[in-house]
Amino acid sequence: MRVLIILGSDSDIPQMEGTKKLLAQFKIPFDLVVASAHRNPKQVSNIASQADAKYDLVIAAAGGAAHLPGVVAANTTLPVIGVPIETKSLSGFDSLYSIVQMPSGIPVATVAIGGAKNAAILAAQILSLKYPKIKTALKALKRKMEKGVKI
Repeated sequence: MRVLIILGSDSDIPQMEGTKKLLAQFKIPFDLVVASAHRNPKQVSNIASQADAKYDLVIAAAGGAAHLPGVVAANTTLPVIGVPIETKSLSGFDSLYSIVQMPSGIPVATVAIGGAKNAAILAAQILSLKYPKIKTALKALKRKMEKGVKI
């Protein structure tokens, strides 16, 4: 079991801390790679086309034109979760629209703008279908969240 986190820029790393922390909490190992769909397109294609040999799914985060999740999804059969990075110019709506509007046949599960934590939870939910220990950890997280709500 392993997850690939791929970011379009190293400046996206701070916005993805929630993903890293939750994956670690679920004891899901991951690798983090920075590669741009626009500046390193061959590298992204190579990484994505070889991902199924090492990973169970991919979390791809990008801002602006945000083509990275789609390019990854076009080059692998693994599930791809897209994280739209918040941007200064359009507050991340540019990222969201770029990721969510994929053509038929190239799906990318898309979380909210800056939804790093939800990307990790969705990844854990997908992996829990194959790895029962993760399902137990998800149930514990849900109980903790329920107790955190003050009535």
